[in-house]
Amino acid sequence: MSKREELREKRRRTQQRNLLIGVLIVVGVAVIITAVVVFRTQAMVGNITMPEILDYPPGQDAALGDPNAPVRIDEFADFQCPACGQFHEMTMQPLLDTYIKTGKVYFVFHNYPFIDSGSPGSESRDAAMASMCAAAQGQFWPYHDMLFANQIGENVGSFTRPRLKAMAEKLGLDMSAFDTCLNQGTYQQQILDDIALAQQSEVRSTPSFLINGQLVVGAQPFSSMASLIEQALQTGTPTTQ
Repeated sequence: MSKREELREKRRRTQQRNLLIGVLIVVGVAVIITAVVVFRTQAMVGNITMPEILDYPPGQDAALGDPNAPVRIDEFADFQCPACGQFHEMTMQPLLDTYIKTGKVYFVFHNYPFIDSGSPGSESRDAAMASMCAAAQGQFWPYHDMLFANQIGENVGSFTRPRLKAMAEKLGLDMSAFDTCLNQGTYQQQILDDIALAQQSEVRSTPSFLINGQLVVGAQPFSSMASLIEQALQTGTPTTQ
């Protein structure tokens, strides 16, 4: 091999080595970026609690029971609201068993995401939207329970988009449809309609309820709700509390 050929071969090997080093650098950077993204996403999601879903009867979207029941209860709630979670925890199951499943009460949930009104946060609004995206797949009430089980405070990351999606995935929802619904704000008008109804009904805080049109404020224990419902069954309207 001539001197010139030796130099050419040496140059070729150097180019191959440099190319290999370049490829390894690119791959290494991609791996690091992927790891950082995964780490940040996991940090944003944190632990997701899988609750014991309440024993709900068949319902339509965010409603439960017989639409022709003698008593109608409209709940206005914010998924970031601790008192709303308290009502769900202590009152919802006996209310289901005693009045909704027996055909005496028709129960309708309305999103009233007021906690982030006037603030840059959007967790209440995003959670409301996510609940309706779950409703589109017939999973409003399981997702409703999931949201309340994963409250960690107001506007501190309970309901970031990654957490909302992780909750949907944990429930086995169609993630392509859920993501599209959440990202496009498919149910924005329905949520605005709920907010308008709350304001029209003079709702000032959550949870609040309309029991046959009469406003009841606060996380009522079952005994209080039962008393109001029994009055409504007897007279057509409950006494206002």
